[in-house]
Formats: sequence, structure tokens, C-alpha cells
Amino acid sequence: QVQLVESGGGLVQAGGSLRLSCAASGSIISINTMGWYRQAPGKQRELVALVFSGDSTNYADSVKGRFTISRDNAKNTVYLQMNSLKPEDTATYYCNTLARVAGRSTHTYYWGKGTLVTVSS
Repeated sequence: QVQLVESGGGLVQAGGSLRLSCAASGSIISINTMGWYRQAPGKQRELVALVFSGDSTNYADSVKGRFTISRDNAKNTVYLQMNSLKPEDTATYYCNTLARVAGRSTHTYYWGKGTLVTVSS
């Protein structure tokens, strides 16, 4: 199994910045994608950003130019630098990874428990 622990959430004023971190641990053999999703109250969970094993990235249109995703493969950690935050970015942010663990031949998706980001106007 894989455990994902997120950190870095909190309360920030509009226009401010936060950096989220997510560390993966467990009997990990390899990690394919790592990413961030978010879910605002009363809304469906949505993709924020993904980083693939070759370091290519994918962003939701709503965060392009403001958020930057990166990963440290040696630490099995993914980061999300969030700048120019807006009240509509308020949500619980979830870390996600597609990883293969010992004893399994295929990759499986794993989720963190989430970290709350609140942006005040």
C-alpha cells in the first residue's frame, strides 16, 4: 500500500501564495503520475494539476499561469506552488498518485486525506 500525507494548506488572503506538499511512502516500486485534485463544498472533485514520470505536466485551465506542480522523485514527493490565489480556489486539496507496490504487477491509484485551502477576499 501507499500512504500519502499532504501538508501546507491554510488560510490566505486573495492574491497570496501557498505551497502544498505530498509525500508518498510504503512499499513503492515505481510511481507514474503524481497530482493534485480539489473539491469545493457542494461541488465535484476536479483535477488541478498532474506531473508525469517524464516531468511533463497538465493543468486545469482555471489555474494555468498561477499554479506550478513539481516532483522530487528521490523523495517520492509532489509539490503545488499556488500563487495569485483567488477565493474560488478555496477547497480541500487532495494528493493522488499512480504507483506500483511490492507484490503487485500493475499500477494503482492512491489518494491522500486532503488539506484545506481557504482564500479570503
